[in-house]
Amino acid sequence: MIRIFRSHIIDITGIILLAILVYLISFSSGLELSFEVPASILNLNVIFISILIEALPFVLIGVLIAGFIQIFITEEHIRRWIPKNKTAAVIMSCVVGALFPACECGIVPIIRRLISKGVPVYAAIGFMLTGPLINPIVIASTYMAFGNDFKMAGFRMGLGFLIAIIIAFSVSLIFKSNHLKDSVHLHNHSGAKKRSFIDQIWSMLTHSIDEFFDMAKYLIMGALLASIVQVYMPAKAFLQSADDPVASLIIMMGFAYVLSLCSEADAFIGASFSSIFPRSSILGFLIFGPMIDFKNTIMMLSVFRLKFVLGVLALTASAVFITIMLLQKFI
Repeated sequence: MIRIFRSHIIDITGIILLAILVYLISFSSGLELSFEVPASILNLNVIFISILIEALPFVLIGVLIAGFIQIFITEEHIRRWIPKNKTAAVIMSCVVGALFPACECGIVPIIRRLISKGVPVYAAIGFMLTGPLINPIVIASTYMAFGNDFKMAGFRMGLGFLIAIIIAFSVSLIFKSNHLKDSVHLHNHSGAKKRSFIDQIWSMLTHSIDEFFDMAKYLIMGALLASIVQVYMPAKAFLQSADDPVASLIIMMGFAYVLSLCSEADAFIGASFSSIFPRSSILGFLIFGPMIDFKNTIMMLSVFRLKFVLGVLALTASAVFITIMLLQKFI
């Protein structure tokens, strides 16, 4: 108990210190400082805060769902709901993810709880890939961002679902265990049914708070690193390769990974590149980013072993690139 309390104190102190630093940078113009803050630092601060503001609500939703799963969903429920057949389990997980309005920021704590409850890792990955990509909110925003044209939204939904299934099957063949880090093998509360409903709700909120502090520090690190790369990355050099289909697709996938945009808003950013990059490259941006990005990778590293995270990243990048290159004439 003392160790947990001490850990929370450290987390809270770190967040407070970070908030003070952000405040000093943001409002430095109103303070009498003996030095001038460089414009690049101010720009980094704006991007960093915007990523956090965009991501935190979805992280909160994700940890609440994770807390609900921890307290109210038992291993017996999981055994009844998940098909024993691998093909059916993969397809079901991708379909459920497509109907689930989750963001990539909040999906990691959810799949961590699901895996700890007995969901196969390949099914959890299928859910993780489709949840932020194909849910109704993302499809509606894509439809509006491209001038009420359903073609790009349809390609994003159809190819994204196909790629997610391919990756989930690949994970099932390559990775045999769940690859959770030893420190995050979570304890299940089989005695939850014996407690009152109020006690269960309180336990759910307690688990959600623990989950939030566990995930928030990795979100902050990921957002900060993504902001640094955005500010100091030589974008002009990349734009010179916009006419090359292969190079432009790699560049747009790289942008999607580094920018770490929320999937509910990335379509509007992607649409702004329409006059520079071909539609196939923009589609790569719209599919790859929600599946896995920089801050999402940092959060995954807090849950899974490095080998597994790098494997999923490589599989996702390869599947998106190969699929779009093969079908670019039809896009």
